[in-house]
Amino acid sequence: MKNRLKVLRAERDWSQAELAGRLDVSRQAVNAIETGKYDPSLPLAFRIGRLFQMRVEEIFDDEHQDA
Repeated sequence: MKNRLKVLRAERDWSQAELAGRLDVSRQAVNAIETGKYDPSLPLAFRIGRLFQMRVEEIFDDEHQDA
């Protein structure tokens, strides 16, 4: 799943470790989500949305959605 997490994190000048701490996950988990190797669970996706004060759909893009 494509996402804007890396861009949003960079805009705030946060390291992966800082973002991981704010989300209570590992830095490796943040890296895996940013690179598209791992899709976050629904509860984690909502935590990410709340942290950035955005809707989940604004951060994550389902590449396989209908046109």
